[in-house]
Amino acid sequence: MPTTYYATVDSPLGELLLTADADGALTSLSVPGQKGGRTVQEGWVRDPARFAAATRQLGAYFAGELKEFQLELRPEGTEFRRRVWDALDEVPYGATTTYGAVAARIGASRAAVRAVGGAVGANPLLIVRPCHRVIGADGSLTGYAGGLERKVALLELEGA
Repeated sequence: MPTTYYATVDSPLGELLLTADADGALTSLSVPGQKGGRTVQEGWVRDPARFAAATRQLGAYFAGELKEFQLELRPEGTEFRRRVWDALDEVPYGATTTYGAVAARIGASRAAVRAVGGAVGANPLLIVRPCHRVIGADGSLTGYAGGLERKVALLELEGA
């Protein structure tokens, strides 16, 4: 079984839990109480130095100084979910999009919007992969694994 490395980072949203693989690529970023979020497991190795770039970039993001993360990401998921997660990276800072638009962006049918919603909700890299920028077709702030109050805070930070 490969080693999972982790670190925690203080943020305005609470203590963030970051995990990475042996190559240093981020595999997850969870917030406290997150639906489906990770928690430290036995055998994980605490290694804050491995997360220096992520810690620096998250600090700059929360200070309003960073609009696009430049980190190596390696989340685990199906081919479909990875396509959806990659599409999230294309939603600009300060903008929002809909589940239907994400489906269209990856070439999925309108019938696949529910599956797109499931993939967005299963995003293991909150904040870094901006699933908070996806809203309902009617403009409503739909669910967010980290809690709607955090989604609102992130969108307000970005001026969306």
